[in-house]
Amino acid sequence: MTTLTDHLTDLDVPRREVAGKLRDIIDAALPEATGAMWHGHPVWGLGDRPGATPVCLVKAYPAYVTFGLWRGQEITDGSGRLVPGARQMASVKLRTVDEIDPALFTGWLRQAYALEAR
Repeated sequence: MTTLTDHLTDLDVPRREVAGKLRDIIDAALPEATGAMWHGHPVWGLGDRPGATPVCLVKAYPAYVTFGLWRGQEITDGSGRLVPGARQMASVKLRTVDEIDPALFTGWLRQAYALEAR
């Protein structure tokens, strides 16, 4: 069974750096969330089963990493960087660590967590 750490370590350098930075931000912003592999990519959620009440995901594609929020369309995003997706999801595509804004992403994560914790 692949662990979250194994999955991230197996990525090539640019995507591994992006995913690692995202993991650090997620872990700091959501210490009460559980991270695990779910449907082939890292997911953080409430409780001991991340897929039951998911908050966010990190999914690697060949040229970028997606940082997604399950209820991202309900989040206040003054930056305009979150792109709406299926259902209530929203995400941002990241190619380098320079595209990551820790304060902005932490704000998104806290809003996303608050939506799920209601």
